[in-house]
Amino acid sequence: RAVADLDFIVPDWPVPAGVHAAVSLRTGGASTGRYASLNLGDHVGDEPGHVRTNRDRLRAALGLPAEPLWLEQVHGTDVARFTGEDRPRADAAVALAPGQVCAVMVADCLPVLLADREGTCVAAAHAGWRGLAAGVIERTVEALPVKPSRLVAWLGPAIGPEAFEAGPEVRQAFLAGDPETTVEFRPGVGDRWLADLYGLARRRLVRLGIRDVSGGGFCTV
Repeated sequence: RAVADLDFIVPDWPVPAGVHAAVSLRTGGASTGRYASLNLGDHVGDEPGHVRTNRDRLRAALGLPAEPLWLEQVHGTDVARFTGEDRPRADAAVALAPGQVCAVMVADCLPVLLADREGTCVAAAHAGWRGLAAGVIERTVEALPVKPSRLVAWLGPAIGPEAFEAGPEVRQAFLAGDPETTVEFRPGVGDRWLADLYGLARRRLVRLGIRDVSGGGFCTV
């Protein structure tokens, strides 16, 4: 949906009214060229003033109560909390108090949103295949002070199973932790595989005890 000339995907998931989430699209920003137009990353070489303007527009359009906790993402498993640190090096963030805003930046990687059924805590994780295989979802769930069975999850836009062509090292990274994940890989050309990032994430969420998982119907490609 559009809000103040910015376009968003709004999750359809069973969370309390006090929990709000959105995924911004590329429209409505100040950036130009290959960054056009709502680039929110300050680490890719875009004009810093354009990034600041884009973040301000995002905050205004969504009526955010505070600046999001922007992360320095490294395809790892560290989870950030709201401690006052600016741009912590992490690939997930958790919020345990009202008015705190978690954020992750993604291109083809998978954003995983979590919230408990009472609306007391939320989290956002950046789950590319490396982070997913290494346990970023598990680490994020561990950082929340509720039982996993009380959580709901939403899988945002990511590269879809018809487009994610992976090498044998990707498949092996997942099979090493759970041989049953072989069903999430289909043979491609040569030694390549077509991997279902959504299926891999759902499998891990269910194994943790999170069975209410929404989303997963997108493909960024």
